[in-house]
Amino acid sequence: MIAERMASIRPFYVMELLARARELEQSGRSIIHMEVGEPDFDTPGPIVAAGMRALEQGFTHYTAAVGIPELRAAIAADYGRRYGVKLDPARVLITPGSSGALQLVMSILVNPGEAVMMADPGYPCNRHFVQLVSGQPVTVSVGPESGYQLTAEIIEREWSDNMRAVMVASPSNPTGTLIKRDELEKIYQVVKERGGVLIVDEIYQGLVYGAEPFTGLEVTDDLFIINSFSKYYGMTGWRLGWMIAPERYMGAADRLAQNIFLSAPTPAQYAALAAFEDETQRIVEQRCAAFQERRDYLLPALRELGFEIPVEPEGAFYLYANCRQITSDSSAFAHDMLESEGVAITPGKDFGDNQPEQHVRFAYTTSMERLTEGVTRIARFIKG
Repeated sequence: MIAERMASIRPFYVMELLARARELEQSGRSIIHMEVGEPDFDTPGPIVAAGMRALEQGFTHYTAAVGIPELRAAIAADYGRRYGVKLDPARVLITPGSSGALQLVMSILVNPGEAVMMADPGYPCNRHFVQLVSGQPVTVSVGPESGYQLTAEIIEREWSDNMRAVMVASPSNPTGTLIKRDELEKIYQVVKERGGVLIVDEIYQGLVYGAEPFTGLEVTDDLFIINSFSKYYGMTGWRLGWMIAPERYMGAADRLAQNIFLSAPTPAQYAALAAFEDETQRIVEQRCAAFQERRDYLLPALRELGFEIPVEPEGAFYLYANCRQITSDSSAFAHDMLESEGVAITPGKDFGDNQPEQHVRFAYTTSMERLTEGVTRIARFIKG
């Protein structure tokens, strides 16, 4: 018999589209992938070389649950270089992807029946991590008027007695929008005054275009930061992330990590040390510039086709578009376009219950040449 909690765990619908796209590719069809949030660039060479050296040198055994000291120190030092934040490495915990960090933070904070507030649309797995610990995800519908983000005013209005935490994401998935520094300060104050905890998802940190990047740690030490090597550093398959927590939670986090996953992948940890080398930084910044170029092409192109994108995304690699002028069923639209034109995009139902049938997400994680061809195919599909 399957546990009752599984009834509330929805599938990741985009994976069905991806599986079908792969089938079509295997049959010889040309598919343009704009559905999965994975950089098309391979892991930078210096990181790969460091991973190979780690394997050759026998770094294949367990590490401490919190991660190797060298990597924790390197992450802390990077916050100092980038943002001027003095961070004690003892507050950094290395995890198997950001998903491992999310599982830790929800397990540490949330008692059965307690609530965690988050934006809708938002990354679907976040609410599932809350449900996994018998908590209550409270998803609040947000729109272009707030940049598809929670605000201090919204949080204050939606607060309830059983609220334990608020989770925000900047840049966000699926909208690519940011929270401004002054707004994050207001959010923290509202959450703190009500006895809650603030969790900031910074997984797409570094992939910011035309805005001044910052971290929640510039606002306060009294919050949780979730981050990852997957997006900015192109290490999706290495399964490596990190969590930064207030000192008072680190003992519990260490203890729980020992029991849940023991440690993050050892070769990946040693490989990630090369992420902070100058050569790697040059590579990832060039890639960031390429993502911005793609955004600057795709945004007006989609608007020209009738997709409504009222807020220009300043980060990540997504465009979240209202397609109501084109279709009343975004899921059918996405499936039909894949079958007809070989263009794969993600329907809105993957990101919550806020008008999902009117929205689709485009990931500009493919080359400019492929994006251009994709727009041509989309236009042809819409015109019928």
